[in-house]
Amino acid sequence: MTTQVTLAAGKSSTPTEPSGTVVLDGVTRRFGETKAVDNLSLRVEAGEFLSLLGPSGCGKTTTLRMLAGFEHPDGGDIRISGTSVLGVPPYKRDVNTVFQAYALFPHMSVAENVAYGLRQKRVPRAEVRVRVAEALELVQMRSFADRKSTQLSGGQQQRIALARALVNKPSVLLLDEPLGALDRQLREEMQLELKLLQSQLGITFVFVTHDQGEALSMSDRIAVMREGRIEQLADADTIYARPDSAYVAAFIGQQNFVVGTLTSSGDAVDTTIGALKAARIDSGLISGDAAQAAIRPEFVRITPAAEPKPTGTQGADGTLIGLAHLGESMQYLVQLDAGQSILSRRPTADAPSVSVGDAVRVSWKPEHVQVFPADGAEVAAGFVRPPKTTHSHN
Repeated sequence: MTTQVTLAAGKSSTPTEPSGTVVLDGVTRRFGETKAVDNLSLRVEAGEFLSLLGPSGCGKTTTLRMLAGFEHPDGGDIRISGTSVLGVPPYKRDVNTVFQAYALFPHMSVAENVAYGLRQKRVPRAEVRVRVAEALELVQMRSFADRKSTQLSGGQQQRIALARALVNKPSVLLLDEPLGALDRQLREEMQLELKLLQSQLGITFVFVTHDQGEALSMSDRIAVMREGRIEQLADADTIYARPDSAYVAAFIGQQNFVVGTLTSSGDAVDTTIGALKAARIDSGLISGDAAQAAIRPEFVRITPAAEPKPTGTQGADGTLIGLAHLGESMQYLVQLDAGQSILSRRPTADAPSVSVGDAVRVSWKPEHVQVFPADGAEVAAGFVRPPKTTHSHN
């Protein structure tokens, strides 16, 4: 329940928003001369699962720490459930935080770890027992109540950290790369469980991650961050299929970029592999501008060079130089005759019969091509965004 609080400036604020609403209004945080967060404005609706996604150093963790009260903004305002929390210490905010380092007390049992926050607040013992049991039931760990945290696996410790945060019944749960220490299979299982848990409880989740797969699989909306600002804020389908910039296109999933100039007709990019028509072209581009066409690997078809070109497609010839089995799909790396490389990914059940060293043709439909300005770090002839495997932290 949200109550009136006293701000650092001595003014009070009356809640005007639903419980669980989060608003950042022109928030800036500096570390020396560096702006970790730069005039950032964002609204998270009550009960929403929103992910802050970006590489190390983009400002996502600093933003989360300001929401939690561990960092203080140099400018702007932060409101939770309609009340400004400027100057309000972490323990007085209606939020709880789950970190990648679970920070469980090794000398305490699971139940004692979960109960710790309640006991600090002097909640009656009978209520503590009930709420701890409920929280452990939520994360399917009630039968582990008497075990020490050191006797638990990484996934079990993650569940206990969640229970400890949820037992306080916050209106907002902040999660800072909470699955980063888990192996891939367990991480994917916990992604499903977290989303189901959030849907069941209706609590606002603000989730920080550098893993685009996590963000895509769980979020109602994703804020892709870059240099302390939000590059794009949208649902997962929009972020993936209709990115606003080459930066977002490259960061989310894998991407092929082919660099050239926008043609006089304004509907294609003139490149070393021909004029590539596109369904979506950045509105800021004009004829003659340096541009880059982006095509996702799953839309790139690969066939033996001797086969006829598929109807309604564009593409180029080359040599297959790499082949990888990814389980449900096959991945192909093709060195084009024009010099650059193109990545193709096809369902295993529909994989073409080709081998490394074969002459092949790659093709795609114009409807799967998007064109962006060719500026800054995104320009790279023959650039293929590699899989996200680095577990950096920010």
